[in-house]
Amino acid sequence: MRLLRKKRILLLMFVSFVLVLFLNTNWMSWFYPIHYKEEIRAQSQSYEVDPFLIASIIKVETNFKTSKESKRGAIGLMQLMPDTANWIMEQAKIPGTSLEELKHEPERNIQLGTWYLRNLSDQFDGNEAAMIAAYNAGPGKVNSWLRDGIWDGSFETVKDIPFGETRHYVQRVIYYYNQYVKIYNTF
Repeated sequence: MRLLRKKRILLLMFVSFVLVLFLNTNWMSWFYPIHYKEEIRAQSQSYEVDPFLIASIIKVETNFKTSKESKRGAIGLMQLMPDTANWIMEQAKIPGTSLEELKHEPERNIQLGTWYLRNLSDQFDGNEAAMIAAYNAGPGKVNSWLRDGIWDGSFETVKDIPFGETRHYVQRVIYYYNQYVKIYNTF
């Protein structure tokens, strides 16, 4: 009898939890949170880049964890290579920042990463699929794939990207982008 009562109580608690979860209109945001919203929003407006795209790239690159450094040496939230970061600061005329600062400070890393996304968008005439691929593989590689007809630069043919890492990267960014757009009404 006591076991039956415990099971009923557990079932009632579980059903209550599920109801609360589904009645909360934004329950999926618990599973797909976006951190550093203010920083992303500010840089998004400044460089006219979709904030959901910035958040998706950060999600795939570091899962919103600062101070990350890849095996190849990419640093910070948006995983910028040191040479690329130095080039961005020179091109954008952004006051010099130490690599250590870039690694640990989300605001500056997001600023440089977003400027770079804007630059890639300009290079690829707003083609977001090519822009995302170039963020991972580099614009030279993506230009050669497009020029040589290896990939047409569309989301529909991402499977044709010859680098497995880049192909998977673009697919993951697209996945998170679609989730964020569905879950959040506005940024």
